[in-house]
Amino acid sequence: MKKIFIFLFMAGLIGCKSDKDQASSKNTAPQKKMDPELKESVARGAKIYNNFCASCHLTGGEGIEGVFPPVNQSDWLTEKRKEAIRAVKHGLQGPITVNGVKYDNFMPDLGLNDREVADVMNYIFNSWDNNIKEPVSVQEVESIAK
Repeated sequence: MKKIFIFLFMAGLIGCKSDKDQASSKNTAPQKKMDPELKESVARGAKIYNNFCASCHLTGGEGIEGVFPPVNQSDWLTEKRKEAIRAVKHGLQGPITVNGVKYDNFMPDLGLNDREVADVMNYIFNSWDNNIKEPVSVQEVESIAK
């Protein structure tokens, strides 16, 4: 009987993830097939997102309805690519509508360079439930004027 209890206890330990593991798995890009350059960009972008974006848009990209728009499954990101890049590069002020919900808050210029903007956009475009196939290049970010 004691052996059965120890076996079940050990099996439970092996099968469980810690809270930290569960939180970090929500926070990382899903394992999708992507070229090595994009994969590196997404990895760099994850760090940037966690340092600059997650405090408002949350670690799962869900945002806070009516306050901070979602970046996960956001029609604004998919339909307004240039505006989305401009918002990350230069900040955003004024009303926008995301998934039918109006937002009118202030997003500051985060001071990111063009590569960092491309990386965080690639992370967002390839994370959670997002699957935006065309990567953001540094050249595309450079072309976005204020």
